[in-house]
Amino acid sequence: MSRLTLTNEGVLETLKNQFGEAIISSETPYDLLTVEIDPAKNTEIIKFLKEEKSLDISFLTLLGGVHYPNDANREFCVVYHLHALVANFRIRLKAYLPASNPTIDSIVSIYDGANWQERETFDFFGIEFKNHPNLVRILNEDSMDYFPMRKEYHLEDATREDKDDRFFGR
Repeated sequence: MSRLTLTNEGVLETLKNQFGEAIISSETPYDLLTVEIDPAKNTEIIKFLKEEKSLDISFLTLLGGVHYPNDANREFCVVYHLHALVANFRIRLKAYLPASNPTIDSIVSIYDGANWQERETFDFFGIEFKNHPNLVRILNEDSMDYFPMRKEYHLEDATREDKDDRFFGR
């Protein structure tokens, strides 16, 4: 059996040829191909990566969210880590969403393993995944009316008088 050989440059070129302007930017921190994609094309791009025989990126390693509160109209980011097991190739996709509408299509129909990962991302960041089969909280209380991983809350109570910052390296 011949082993697939994938390179960052080759995969990026394939994506650019197939999706054009939906591939917004790319970089390779620590030699990991990281591609920013148009969030409206996330399912098309991920489905292509999985089904294209020359790539065979068949495993979803991670799906998560990030909150960048100071990045206007790009406050939320959905991050996908995908893995071609045979070629031992990894790729990271990022799709940025505005805080006014943090919504993106679900990829559960492509990777079953995305189910709980999308639910966790919804639970902690409030990012909604359209067409998810059961988008409800998974770890937090149903009664919570906020999303705890958003950077909207002070880390400490500034009114505390019993705390001496000298003991905390400040």
